[in-house]
Amino acid sequence: MSPDALERLRERLAHVDPDQGWFFARIAKQVVEQRKARGLSQQELAELTGTTQSAIARLESGGRPPRIDTLLRIAEALDCELIVELRPRTKPRRSK
Repeated sequence: MSPDALERLRERLAHVDPDQGWFFARIAKQVVEQRKARGLSQQELAELTGTTQSAIARLESGGRPPRIDTLLRIAEALDCELIVELRPRTKPRRSK
């Protein structure tokens, strides 16, 4: 995924909290990279994960933040480990 494509993806997710938008864009980028590294089409990945090609396309384009169960199925299909981690923030969060 090119830097321009990643930035467009980040912009699409701008309606989400900015930190989360960047997070989802990074996940989408990793799904694309891992899928392509394995020579899979979106349709093939969809079949392996029990979803539709359009759902994979939406995830990869940032059309919708992925659900954790979907990410788990994708990780399994791509023979990857899904790591979700909570870390303390380095700076205090601003109150809203």
